[in-house]
Amino acid sequence: MNRNKVYILEDRGLLYISGDETKEFLQNIITNNIENVSNDRSCFSALLTPQGKYLFDFIIIKHKSGYLLDCEKKIIDDLSIKLNLYKLRSKVEILNLSNEFVVASLSKEKFLELESSKDEEGFTVKFREDPIFLDPRSKELGARLVINLEKLYLSLKKLGLEISDIKEYYNHSYDLGIPQIDTKNLQDKIFGIECNFEELNAIDFRKGCYVGQENTARIKLKNKLNKRLFAIKVLDGELNSQEITLENKNIGKLLINSENPFALLKLENKKFNFDLNLKCGDANIKALKPSWI
Repeated sequence: MNRNKVYILEDRGLLYISGDETKEFLQNIITNNIENVSNDRSCFSALLTPQGKYLFDFIIIKHKSGYLLDCEKKIIDDLSIKLNLYKLRSKVEILNLSNEFVVASLSKEKFLELESSKDEEGFTVKFREDPIFLDPRSKELGARLVINLEKLYLSLKKLGLEISDIKEYYNHSYDLGIPQIDTKNLQDKIFGIECNFEELNAIDFRKGCYVGQENTARIKLKNKLNKRLFAIKVLDGELNSQEITLENKNIGKLLINSENPFALLKLENKKFNFDLNLKCGDANIKALKPSWI
């Protein structure tokens, strides 16, 4: 990422969760450990089905007396509804602040120029009282600033940043093998651990129970992870099928069919051969090997 570029992620939404029982409420349902989230540490986490299937992923940031959840705006209403179902009579309030706050992404290099910053995933500092942190999934995604819209442009000016096309940011995320767009297509179709959540720091295997914990732990402890979500590159042709084949044998399924496609692919002996030429409908494709594997 260019040191002086910034990307305004207008397709991200923000929920604010607060109340006396907020920490306990989140700890009982999310895959990561809310105890590790503080004013100087943010985390990546997910909400799974009771069977351990993917539902939502989000970044959690400490904010005042509660927490901000940074998630894809397309699914924010669905996430709010699900959280309210789990809330029951808990002393928890859930607010959608997407019309008031925005998320911006900037380079790791710019973040490390800030006072008290550290080169650690999830490390969080304040800039003009707003949280700015290295992406907890991967430092290579740069940093994220969560800020009130009224303050956005003055803060960007003070940081010496130039607004750039968000396609650059999402292409970079795709190259890193981290899906952020059309994640609804993954819902209830793929286990959370198959989304590479362990490698992307979304699962704490040492915390207590959470929704979907039993199957997630079983797949991990019994070494039964035999599929993974990978970015795929179209070499030629069109993606007009979901089935992915190798020598006429089904080895996977296209789940996100967009400008930056992702597919669930079978592993062979817990590994995947990224040199293979695969077929998906009329397209010849390859899986992209992420740096974290």
